[in-house]
Amino acid sequence: MTLQKPLEALLRPPLEWFTSASSWAVACIWLYFPDYFLLPDQTIKQFAIVLFLFGFYRFKQGYRIYRYQKNLKRMPMYKMTSDELPVSDAKLFLGKGFLWTAQHTQRLRDLDVGYHLHFKYPSRLKAWLKQKELHWEKRPWLKYIAQFIKIPDVGGEPCVHGVADREEDIAMNLTERASHLLVLGLPGVGKTRFAELLISQDIRHGDVVIVLDPKGDADLLRSMASEAKRAGREKDFLVFHLGFPDVSCRYNPIGNFTRVTEAANRISNQLPSSGDSAPFKAFGWQFMNSIATALIAMGEKPDYQKMLFYITKLDVLLEKYLDFWLTQIESALNVWVDHYIKKHTTKQKIPTRLKALTAYVIEHQLTQNPVFDDLYHACRYDKDYFSKITASLAPLLKKLTTDKLATLLSPIDIETDDERPQLNWLDVIRHKKIVYVGLDALTDATVAAAVGNAMFSDLVSVAGHLYKFGLDGQATLPRVCVHSDEFNEIIGDEFIPLLNKARGAGFTITAYTQTWSDVEARLGSAAKAGQVAGNIGTVVMFRCKEAATVEMLLNQLPTRQFLFFACYQCRAPKIHHSAQMIHIINPAMKTVLHTVINA
Repeated sequence: MTLQKPLEALLRPPLEWFTSASSWAVACIWLYFPDYFLLPDQTIKQFAIVLFLFGFYRFKQGYRIYRYQKNLKRMPMYKMTSDELPVSDAKLFLGKGFLWTAQHTQRLRDLDVGYHLHFKYPSRLKAWLKQKELHWEKRPWLKYIAQFIKIPDVGGEPCVHGVADREEDIAMNLTERASHLLVLGLPGVGKTRFAELLISQDIRHGDVVIVLDPKGDADLLRSMASEAKRAGREKDFLVFHLGFPDVSCRYNPIGNFTRVTEAANRISNQLPSSGDSAPFKAFGWQFMNSIATALIAMGEKPDYQKMLFYITKLDVLLEKYLDFWLTQIESALNVWVDHYIKKHTTKQKIPTRLKALTAYVIEHQLTQNPVFDDLYHACRYDKDYFSKITASLAPLLKKLTTDKLATLLSPIDIETDDERPQLNWLDVIRHKKIVYVGLDALTDATVAAAVGNAMFSDLVSVAGHLYKFGLDGQATLPRVCVHSDEFNEIIGDEFIPLLNKARGAGFTITAYTQTWSDVEARLGSAAKAGQVAGNIGTVVMFRCKEAATVEMLLNQLPTRQFLFFACYQCRAPKIHHSAQMIHIINPAMKTVLHTVINA
């Protein structure tokens, strides 16, 4: 929108209507009393038509003033049904809006002048009715009147929308969606409902849809189920919910990976890494990696239950691995072990099978096996020292394997009694599934963060696989739309490569959070938070009060050169040339303008 005229006067009475009424009155007089004007009938009709058209033109000008002033005080309800949602193959519908320019800033400033405040605030009658709503709410008979006169409180200031001549449908190209989307806003201002709008379109596009919801919002789950059914994809809808394990899909967060080290990363990343905690995290990763490597070597998938069991019983795992490994080398292993035990048995002590197996490895110079070497040296640590350096791992793993979470997060592949499906991200993408993930963070934030972070890491691994090998020889990869509500509660270092490297695998990320400081606090570093921000192409901001969050958007806005007007009734306008940086801060829809004027 461009500034058509240098000066506007939209807060005055619609004086054009007087000119319009006069023109129509004169035209009517000419048509009904043509004899008084001593003009030919044809000429009078022509003059009357001209006056009618001129009156209509002036009426339209006055109506624009009337409509503008009315919209400043009225916020119309905007809603649509699911059937009315516009779905395009090339666009992503975002809602209604308009392009904010210096013209709108000037209009909003004009409303702050004392004699124009009545356009921003309710009239005395409305204020009186608002008070009576409270006084009459509990009184007999009067409560019915209070319900009748109740004024809907939708929040915000209508004038922010009213300064626009009209609002139009706003949409972004789906190609721009690949640069990811960040949604910021206070709780309760519509982020989750906005998420429903985007998720509904993704479902109807036929894309892979993955929604991570730490809160476990029931309305969001219900909306996704309805949209999946409406799109004919109800069979593709899967639910993973930590709060309802009986009806949830099973999922092993550390069972699928490209590299074995990822399993240890997904567990140890939940441990604190600052200060004195860093060495304990490093040792914890080392032991987790040794366990995962041994399990993979034996053809088993690592899971939380196995990790918890073997972290305090490494000798059991070492013996199990030696039996598996040495049996492949020596068919008569048991004979050698029995002979060794008999030979070294004394009255005071009987050698264990583990000691015999270890002696076989040393005697036959097989110590170059890295799996054996890691486990063997871990078992030689002092038990008290070992328990101290793994003290932070055990509580976390116990939380992830308590009660019904054990079978939910550590599923057994050969278990036939459990009919709950297992969640595998590669299968989800291959069959274009719709997945809702409820992490129940309000019940246990630690478990929610651990599972959510592991899911992000798992998705990064899947993205790397797709990027390198593709998907079943397909020429193009399906679009994977990942929506993460309250993503500050579950992100970790894995979220950064998901943003800057997963685009080539067809991933598009939409993240929702309250403030940007939440992200910095979670990542523990402003630099890492800057990496996240730098990899997000589109920012949608609802009502925000934190200055740092608002500045994140404002710093990307350009500096505008425009004219600043001060017009007082019939006085001539005073025009000052100024360079102004407009900061539009929107706490609770109350627009604050910070102007820096260079005289």
